[in-house]
Amino acid sequence: MLDKEGNMKKYHLKNLDCADCAVKIERGLNRLESVESVSINFATASMLLKAHNEEEVLAEIRRIEPEVQVIKREGDRSRSTEEEDPFRVGAELILIGISVVIFVLGMVFKTTLHDTPYFLGEYAVFLTAFFLSGWKVLFNAGRNIIHGKVFDENFLMSIATIGAILIHALPEAAGVMIFFRVGEFFEELSLARSRRSIKSLLQIRPDYANLKRGSVYDKVSPETVQVGNIILVKPGEKVPLDGEVLSGTSKVDTSALTGESVPRFAKQGDTILSGMIVQSGSLTVKVTTSYEESSISKILDLVENAISNKAETEKFMTTFARYYTPVIVLITIGIALLPPLLLPGASFSDWIYRALVVLVISCPCALVISIPLGYFGGIGGASRRGILIKGSNYIDVMAKVKTVVFDKTGTLTKGAFKVTEVAVRNGFTRDDILTSAALAESHSNHPIAESIREAYGREIDEGAVKDYLEISGYGIKASVSGKAVLVGNDKLLHRENIDHDICDVDSTVAHVVIGSRYAGYIIIRDEEKEDAKEAVAELKTLGVKNIAMLTGDSESVARSVAARLGIGTYYAGLLPEDKVNRLTGIMAAAGKNEKVAFVGDGINDAPVIARADVGIAMGVLGSDAAIDTADVVLMTDAPSKIPQAIRTSKKTRTIVYQNIILALTVKLVFVGLGIAGVAGMWEAVFADVGVALLAIFNALRVLK
Repeated sequence: MLDKEGNMKKYHLKNLDCADCAVKIERGLNRLESVESVSINFATASMLLKAHNEEEVLAEIRRIEPEVQVIKREGDRSRSTEEEDPFRVGAELILIGISVVIFVLGMVFKTTLHDTPYFLGEYAVFLTAFFLSGWKVLFNAGRNIIHGKVFDENFLMSIATIGAILIHALPEAAGVMIFFRVGEFFEELSLARSRRSIKSLLQIRPDYANLKRGSVYDKVSPETVQVGNIILVKPGEKVPLDGEVLSGTSKVDTSALTGESVPRFAKQGDTILSGMIVQSGSLTVKVTTSYEESSISKILDLVENAISNKAETEKFMTTFARYYTPVIVLITIGIALLPPLLLPGASFSDWIYRALVVLVISCPCALVISIPLGYFGGIGGASRRGILIKGSNYIDVMAKVKTVVFDKTGTLTKGAFKVTEVAVRNGFTRDDILTSAALAESHSNHPIAESIREAYGREIDEGAVKDYLEISGYGIKASVSGKAVLVGNDKLLHRENIDHDICDVDSTVAHVVIGSRYAGYIIIRDEEKEDAKEAVAELKTLGVKNIAMLTGDSESVARSVAARLGIGTYYAGLLPEDKVNRLTGIMAAAGKNEKVAFVGDGINDAPVIARADVGIAMGVLGSDAAIDTADVVLMTDAPSKIPQAIRTSKKTRTIVYQNIILALTVKLVFVGLGIAGVAGMWEAVFADVGVALLAIFNALRVLK
């Protein structure tokens, strides 16, 4: 049950129509020694599994739930039609309709039927309505008992209605079973629709690619396309793989990736990502990444794998449901037996009926269904907005964030550096400085290095560069045309004991040393992102108490950026390990219950992202290390997505807690009414099925 890399594999669980069944399967598989980890999502009928013995796992699932079929999700074809669990609306409605007609006729002629010998007419009519509407419930209860599973919704309903029949409450038994089946019908219908809604979030996967072969284009599966191949994307088609536009111009819809409704313009030389939709013109694209590494695959993996990281609330409710039903059964036995034995005048038939009512009321389905549905809806709703949250546990953490710490370059600023000034010293010329700096930086991928090479504007002779050394947090040391060249920050000058006449420059600066002499400095400016200031202001309105910035840039640059964006705390001149230490101090000061988020993009931010309570990475400019380490990925690199993520997390948690309070409050009230003899079977079914429906509808709000 592992793929070639030893990772978790994905499965679809067909016919998984019971939330409690999902809990039992997960619990049963966790007991197997061959299973390393398993996570089942009832909302999507999917399973993530890491195990070493497939036959043992399949046998255990068959033992627990014989009706459930396990379908492997091979490669990308994970949403095939065979996975669909058809909800047969017509057939269900016909059975319910016939049951209702028979029941109504029975109620109209109730007196006549009751007066037949041995009540045969009454039994014939009401039991017919009872079995037509309740055969599925009775069958499931019997099957589960045979397999050693007693305490579930079907068992509770079967015992309650059969008990009503035994005390000759025939109309009530039949009516309650019909009412229960109607409620179940609407519950299954709403769940089927919610599953379709959730699955639609993942239906952004491209189905084919137009691959160039000679002078023609063949329609092929995206997984078969290789890096370097040429593909054609026509108007209305999804971009199947990441690539570079070779020819053509078009507007492209990026909403599937970024959540932004405004189309962007793609032209020759632009990068285009899988999942985007070409709108107005054809694009010829050179593929730059394999399908497994493409943007759309990463998004789908992040969203689907999020089910393995469950929130503490989900884990608690799973444990709660495990012990809750057996305890309720013991309580109802006490309700049925103790009052008639202890209270004068109390009859067994009356208290048995009350106990049966409490049994029906007490089913935990509303909680078991709605809580994971709420969390998955939150993850799906956030992904629609270009915010990828890797698990419901991170939703809980995001909702408690009171401190947000930003990296500067590429996070709050665009990371698109441009050389704006070259200051010369000690007889060197502007060309001397740019030539030496550009050659020394020829092997670096840092944005500052790229801006210097762009300002140099000539072909780089890499043969002139020897002994290249990148000193993390300081800069570059290399031999250029036989001369030692240093390019870096002020700390590098002090580290190498280079005499210089200026340290504090109010901008991003690269000092240049040629042959052990200070040659001058290059000023590079990086603009703040348009929504950075707005994001900082919005975080404050959401209750984020502390906003800080960590940067390896100079004190003067950090002070200037922080002042313009409204950030009160900043730390400048930091090495990667210094950022971790600073964040650790911030987290210690924040306290145990107030969570700290760190937002970054570079490979040097990965340790800090991992250290934070919740790490957030920029998904476009961000390095693979930062994205892989992060708990939340922003697909637009927009800081304004951070308050959106926090707001979505708060909304999700609110809805989850609303469902918990709703279900428990209603059930406790009706349990009290049932014991007092005020609530009957009809009210009991509302307290069970009605509350489950309300909880499901409430959970679906978070998708919007």
